[in-house]
Amino acid sequence: MRKLSVFQGFSRTLIFAAVLSILSIVAAAPCAAQNPDRKGADSQAPATQKPADSQKPDDDQGPAGTVKVNVNVVGLFFNVKDKHGALIPNLTKDDFQVFEDGALQTIKYFAAESNLPLTLGMLIDSSGSQRNVLDMEKQVGGAFLRQILTDKDEAYVIDFNVDAELVQDFTRDVHRLQAAMNKVKINTGYVTGPLPGAGGGPVPTANSPGTVLYDAVYLSAHDMLAKEVGRKAMILLTDGEDQGSRLKIKDAIEAAQKADTICYVLLIADRGFYGFGGYGGDSAMKKLTEQTGGRVIEVGNKPDKLKQAFDQIGQELRSQYNIGYTPTNGKRDGSFRKIEIRAKGGEYKIQARSGYYAMPRKDQ
Repeated sequence: MRKLSVFQGFSRTLIFAAVLSILSIVAAAPCAAQNPDRKGADSQAPATQKPADSQKPDDDQGPAGTVKVNVNVVGLFFNVKDKHGALIPNLTKDDFQVFEDGALQTIKYFAAESNLPLTLGMLIDSSGSQRNVLDMEKQVGGAFLRQILTDKDEAYVIDFNVDAELVQDFTRDVHRLQAAMNKVKINTGYVTGPLPGAGGGPVPTANSPGTVLYDAVYLSAHDMLAKEVGRKAMILLTDGEDQGSRLKIKDAIEAAQKADTICYVLLIADRGFYGFGGYGGDSAMKKLTEQTGGRVIEVGNKPDKLKQAFDQIGQELRSQYNIGYTPTNGKRDGSFRKIEIRAKGGEYKIQARSGYYAMPRKDQ
C-alpha cells in the first residue's frame, strides 16, 4: 500500500511535485496520468465528451462515446424519481428540457443506460471514529462489489485516515478488491487517552491530522477518475468528519465535478463515539453529493441499513438516463456552468450534477 497526500499522486507514472504549496494551484493542476494498463481517454475537459463513432450528432439515441461530432458536447448521467423516491423508467427525450446558466439547450442525444461500463471508487474511512463499524463496512461493501460489478466494469479501493492509501488499483477482479478491503485497518496516527463522554478511546495526537477526507476525495477524482470515460462514481464509507485535510470541501467538489464523477456517501457514524462533542459530519457531505449528482444515505452502525443503502446505489447506477447537448455558450474559459434538467409534467425529482467547468481543450 502506498501512502498518499495532496502532494503525492495515486497513478503509477506521476507524483505530484512536493513544491506545490498553494491550494489553488493544486486544484487547477493537470490530471495525473492514469494506470498504464488501462485505455487512456482523450485529453480534454472531463465535463465534456468528444464522442467518436459514425452516427450523426442529431441521432438522439446515440449515447456519449458513440456519436461522432466535430464540436464538444456536454454529457450527463442522471436519475429520475417520483415524489416517493422510486426510480422512474421509460422516459424519452421529449420528457426533458436542459438549461445551461438559464439558457435552454438543444438535446443532441438521449438514452436510458443500464449496461454501460462503470468505473467505481470505494473510499473507506479508517480513522479512529470508525473502529466499531469497519468490519461491517468490509463485509457488506465486498458483497456489494460482487453484486454490482460486471466483466466490463472496474473498481479501486482507497483507505484514508491520517493520510490516504491506494490499497487496490483499477481491477475487474472482485477477489482482489475484497482482499484489499480486508487489509484496511484502523489507523495508528492516534494515541489512547480519555475522551469525555466516550469512556476513552482514540484521539488525535498533537501533530497529526485525524481524517483527510477532503484530500482523499480530491485525489480520487483528480488522479484516478479524471481521465476515465463513461460512467464514473465514488462511494464514500465515512462519518463525514474531516480533520486535517490540506484542501477544503469546495476543492473536493470541484475536482469531482471536473472528473464528471457522481459521489455517494454512506454516512456510517457510531454516534456513541463522539460523546459530548457531538457529531456534525453530514453537512459537508450533503454539499458534495448534491453538487455531483449523488446523495447521502444515513446508515448509522446497522448492517441491514448499510446493505439497503448499497442496494439503492446499485439500482440507481443501473437505471441512469444519459443526455447530451452542445452548449450555446461555446467559450472554453474555465468557468463553471450551471446545468438544470427539468422534467415536463409529473412530480419528478431529477438527481444530477449541478454543472461543469468549461475547460480549454488540451489540443488547442
